[in-house]
Amino acid sequence: MRTKVICTGLALGVAMSATGASAQSGELTIWSWNIAASSLESVIEGFNAQYPDVSVTVEDLGNQQVFDRLLAGCAAGGSGLPDIVSIENHEAEIFWAQFPDCFVDLRTLGYSEDVASAFPDFKRIELEVGDKAYAMPWDSGPVAMFYRRDFYENAGVDPASISTWDDFIAAGEAVMEANPGVVMAQADLNGDTEWFRMLANEQGCGYFAQDGAAITVAQPGCVAALEKVGEMVNAGLITAADWNEKIQSNNAGTVASQLYGGWYEGTIRSTAPEDQAGLWGVYLMPSMTEDGPHAANLGGSSLAITSATNNPEAAWAYVNYTLGTNEGQVTMLREYGLVPSLLSALDDPYVSEPLPFWGDQAVWVDILGTLDDVVPSRGTPFFGDADGVMRAVQTQYLNGGYESAQAALDDAAGQIALVTGLPVAN
Repeated sequence: MRTKVICTGLALGVAMSATGASAQSGELTIWSWNIAASSLESVIEGFNAQYPDVSVTVEDLGNQQVFDRLLAGCAAGGSGLPDIVSIENHEAEIFWAQFPDCFVDLRTLGYSEDVASAFPDFKRIELEVGDKAYAMPWDSGPVAMFYRRDFYENAGVDPASISTWDDFIAAGEAVMEANPGVVMAQADLNGDTEWFRMLANEQGCGYFAQDGAAITVAQPGCVAALEKVGEMVNAGLITAADWNEKIQSNNAGTVASQLYGGWYEGTIRSTAPEDQAGLWGVYLMPSMTEDGPHAANLGGSSLAITSATNNPEAAWAYVNYTLGTNEGQVTMLREYGLVPSLLSALDDPYVSEPLPFWGDQAVWVDILGTLDDVVPSRGTPFFGDADGVMRAVQTQYLNGGYESAQAALDDAAGQIALVTGLPVAN
């Protein structure tokens, strides 16, 4: 791996110098959301040190707004679109399938195979179609459990002893008993399938096969995931909360754990009150069995250049500096917890630093150490359809509407097949 990273670093440097002469001036606009938008702003100073005459404006529109406006703009032939846009990986193929001409093929700007190989395969699978690359990998979302040290300590629970989800359930019962008014964990049970998808991905299962040709949501790994989520919800260990409610619970000290992609580190650290510094920690997500996997991915994004840009060379220079250099990637990691996909950035000294907010734990060593174990999960152009079906099925299952998780997911698979025309895997 190190040999490849070194060679890739040279390729990246060549790509940047090749664009430098033709990207000395111009104005760029970027659409993004939340801390992702803040992260893109954080690298502008470093980028302008190399390209002082390129003006970059980042517009924080919110996640759904970016998706909706990008879809509408592409449908309108590119009208009103920015130069660069953030796209979540699991939604990416929706755009490539419907509007491939809405985006610049990065291969034409310097995104060679040497540059692309600097990123893990699971980040590239949804961004490249044939010999074209429609976006460059940005952050990944290796899943981890973020927890309150004091709540666990009050219950005499050592997170190092939590290896399985059954261990987590036992720990949750103890934590909640020792900390009245505190719930063990939260999930957006009414508006998302996040916990199901994280546990399913850990077990190597997802909505679709890795080649995107069949529906796999009713396979054993997904069944085990839904069963375990239901068990924890029914035991009262997980309560419903959306994104904003989770942050409110974090800040109010009414939740002991949050399971999320590694990018949530920046959310907790940047929103928590000062008196919570040192009270938070991180441990690997539990697994189904003692010797099972402890790795999954949730979320993560990419940057694409729209065909509406009047300055593709300047746009590529910004994208390549931001995502294709250790300097750009580690700046975003340090400031806002955006987890690098660039493999060489994982060797940066910052990754090994103990962080005061996290009780001097070197959290990135633990979180990023799982990247090689993440099983790719294909979104396909039908992710939105499949997830919509799964949200409804999950709600019905948690309310006792199915006799088993297998029955629920068989129903989900059948509904997804009707919407997509894809076969259900045996």
